[in-house]
Amino acid sequence: MHSSNAGTQRRALAAALLIPGLLAVAATVQAQGAGTPPAPPAARSFPVAPAAATAADPATPLGADIAGLLQHARGTNPAFAAQRAETAAARERVDSAGALPDPNFQVELMDFTNEMRGGGTTLVPGQVGETRYRFIQPLPGWGKRELQTRTAAAKADEATARLDAEWLDLALTIKQAWLRYYAADREAALARESLALLGGLEEATLARYRQGLAPQQAVLRAQREITSQRLAQVGIEQRRRAAAAALNGLLARAPHEPLAAPAEPSALPAVLPLPALVERARANNPALSADAHAIEAARLERERTWADRYPDYSIGLTNNRPRGEDQSWDLMFEVMIPLQQSARRAREREAAHMVAAADAKREATASRLGGEIGSAWATFTSAQETQRLLRGTLLPQAQATRDATRSAFETGRVDFDAVLEAERQLVDTRMSLLQAEVEARMALFEIEKLVGESL
Repeated sequence: MHSSNAGTQRRALAAALLIPGLLAVAATVQAQGAGTPPAPPAARSFPVAPAAATAADPATPLGADIAGLLQHARGTNPAFAAQRAETAAARERVDSAGALPDPNFQVELMDFTNEMRGGGTTLVPGQVGETRYRFIQPLPGWGKRELQTRTAAAKADEATARLDAEWLDLALTIKQAWLRYYAADREAALARESLALLGGLEEATLARYRQGLAPQQAVLRAQREITSQRLAQVGIEQRRRAAAAALNGLLARAPHEPLAAPAEPSALPAVLPLPALVERARANNPALSADAHAIEAARLERERTWADRYPDYSIGLTNNRPRGEDQSWDLMFEVMIPLQQSARRAREREAAHMVAAADAKREATASRLGGEIGSAWATFTSAQETQRLLRGTLLPQAQATRDATRSAFETGRVDFDAVLEAERQLVDTRMSLLQAEVEARMALFEIEKLVGESL
């Protein structure tokens, strides 16, 4: 959830959690006014959604869980499809990299004016003084073709690793978008529920007002809360539609296409050891793997550049056909003379700098990876500790304060504002617990991307 919407979201959730408790208090006081013994207050809790599927299930509607969205995005996301096609193109270049150059075929017409033999000018083979048919095959120097093949294979492996890294980035974006959709969907459901409960609270307050047990300000306050909740519901529904449209965009679907209501996500892991995460990232992160393949490709390219110090060759076979005479055969052997040493040395220095750059890029990626893992791990650990403290200490204290205030309100020892303040403290605690859980889940998604696997 974005920080700019935190205040609106907090008020919407607070209203959703406050109203049921207030209804219970109102019903208790109304029952007291009618001579009915009060019922003990019931504890409040978050509504529980159905458990989410842990893997992609064909029967699971699209949007209910992350696994189904990821499976759908693999085949529909256009950006990933483009990266996949580029990777396939790089793989196809391996076969052509080490192939021999195409041969040349020449037709040479000697004495096409026929001055030596008498006759007219012609360009028809066999009707000139002599026709030569020549076949020439260029041959790269020894080892160059193998180096070209190995370089293309290393670049193809790099492209494959880049594809994996692209998928992890896309998967993280989808997970984060789904989590925002999940939060907005739950808020929308709570807003609808709280609006219905507010109507019941208004009726109960009106009934107490008619009996002289509540002031007119209580009725006006209930009606004001209904109006505020309706305004909050508009914003919540807008955020839910925006989150659904963002998810549809990642899946190459129309923005208005429906998505299933999100199910409850899987439980968070209790502990994530940082040293093990760093080791797994160094072993599995595709960005590091891509940089390693880039280093290998740069080194092979440097070797190929050094091999250019040695000449290339060509072999030619010529068929001579003089008009009216017997044909003959010639064999030709050609050697390329590497004379442009200054240009060649410049290319060798360029290749050496490219190797140094590839090494430095991998070191930079490793350093950045370690920093990002440490930051995400710290966020996850802090959020988990916050949840533990809230759930184990502050939440029970807030619940006990709320229950005590309710009991005091029923006996007339505190006013309605004290009950409302106790309920708000409990709501703030539950909201903080929810925010800590969302923060931990976002950090977990980031760690999964960095280590290259699900945790």
